[in-house]
Amino acid sequence: MLLNMMLVDDIIERALKEDIGTGDITTLSTIPAEAVTKGFLYAKEDGVVAGLPVARRVFYLLNKEIEFTAHKKDGEKVAKGDVLATVSGPARPILTGERVALNFLRHMSGIATRTAVVADMLTYYNTVVVDTRKTTPGLRILEKYAVKTGGGKNHRFGLYDGVLIKDNHIKVAGGIKKAVAMARANASHTMKIEVEVEDLAGVREALEARADIIMLDNMDPATVKEAVKIIDGQAQIEVSGGIDETSALDYAKAGVDFISIGALTHSVRALDISMDVGEIKVK
Repeated sequence: MLLNMMLVDDIIERALKEDIGTGDITTLSTIPAEAVTKGFLYAKEDGVVAGLPVARRVFYLLNKEIEFTAHKKDGEKVAKGDVLATVSGPARPILTGERVALNFLRHMSGIATRTAVVADMLTYYNTVVVDTRKTTPGLRILEKYAVKTGGGKNHRFGLYDGVLIKDNHIKVAGGIKKAVAMARANASHTMKIEVEVEDLAGVREALEARADIIMLDNMDPATVKEAVKIIDGQAQIEVSGGIDETSALDYAKAGVDFISIGALTHSVRALDISMDVGEIKVK
């Protein structure tokens, strides 16, 4: 997934406005306007880095004279103490942009790191870990990019680019078959139809409706294994619901195609990354 920088700039500008407000009073009070410095962004723990282009853009939008040099690449595993990037130039905008740049970098690297843990577990299985729409409002493009950077795949980006018929759709439509038929009549012929089911009866009904993907929701691994036998290659299989690093492997062994984990984005811990500056010099 490539970052659309037009969308990213909008996110960054909102974050900068939120943080700076009418002005960075501390920096403006203590740092001379003509001062220059060099900052070092470094990892304080092991992980997978994501968001370096976003951090670079934070400083660029504040002051185009700032030079940002990345020493690592997004998706690269880093160790505690590794320098991820350096920034050099006017001291005021470097100090003003520090927290916003770190907030993005820490959060996105946390997502990439957790995703990598699960993706690495699934290396020897034909199973892919994917994200969900359980993202931080306004940050979805960044969080889904971070999942891809960590070795996962993206589920639908929003309500507009994929059909996922869930329990409430089924209730209102009057059953799985009716819901699938209605969706197929209205969706593009290029779009797959995915149906969420909660039991084996739902699996059979989804098969009869010729769903392209069947999501097994909140089923234990043993039941999932039965469902895989019933589906027998007639549809792709996704599992979801409370799955994490401790249980993902059991579901992969059951033979599913996708494991979707909302916790990759909705409750991830940020990777510990900091920035230190060197001597502040006055031109």
